[in-house]
Amino acid sequence: MESTDHPKPTADMACQSDFNVWPHNISMSAFRQAWVLEGEPLWRRVFDMHRDKMQIKNAQSSLLNLEKIFRCTFRLANSKGFQAMSLRDLSRETGISMGGLYAYIGSKDDLASVIEGVLRQSIDDVMSDLVRHSLSPVARLKAIIYGDIYMNDIMHHWYYFCYLEAKGLSREQREAAMKLELKFDEHLKDTFRAGLAAGVFQCDDLALLATHITAMLQQWYLKRWKFQLQGTSIDTYTKFVFDRALLSLAYSGEPRYSEAP
Repeated sequence: MESTDHPKPTADMACQSDFNVWPHNISMSAFRQAWVLEGEPLWRRVFDMHRDKMQIKNAQSSLLNLEKIFRCTFRLANSKGFQAMSLRDLSRETGISMGGLYAYIGSKDDLASVIEGVLRQSIDDVMSDLVRHSLSPVARLKAIIYGDIYMNDIMHHWYYFCYLEAKGLSREQREAAMKLELKFDEHLKDTFRAGLAAGVFQCDDLALLATHITAMLQQWYLKRWKFQLQGTSIDTYTKFVFDRALLSLAYSGEPRYSEAP
């Protein structure tokens, strides 16, 4: 399926300085401009991923109800738990009749499958796209860390649901989520290896460091209440994670050797 979330490069975009666009410009505004992960483009993605299981075939007429269904699902999952939630609960919460609801979702498993699938595809798209940019190891590491936190800030409810409700997902969905996390770790490890080869990083255990950084990134959506209580902003926390990553990698700032001509 071709994503509608990521704008295709145009001649006008090509004329812009790389410093003004993601991932060369590391900022939430540049990230949002490059990746639209909310609003109508997001609900169109939901429709595209779920269209084969829906009786509704017209995307435009279904977007508002899809948004209502998923927003209410997140609200109910947070208040009573997804496993305890029934489709009748969802019908009451959304104001959509049971018959109308079944036109959009066949079961709770279908609902969970779409949530996990949309999030997995979004993360994979953003992270895999970094490969096509000519970034130094440090710049690529920064884009991975900032990009992930920006993304989980925008799609907070999707991340939170998939983490807390993982046990209730099907075996296939759980395995897909695990593979995505391992793939994310590989993005980090590939970046570490590039830094080692360039002579700017030092690290004895790439796998353990990747796991540690991933866990730090997950804290932004798992402990949102604590960061709000502390008054910790997204930029403060993201810089903290990035600085700790560089410290763990003994980043020197300059290569320790020059490649032979």
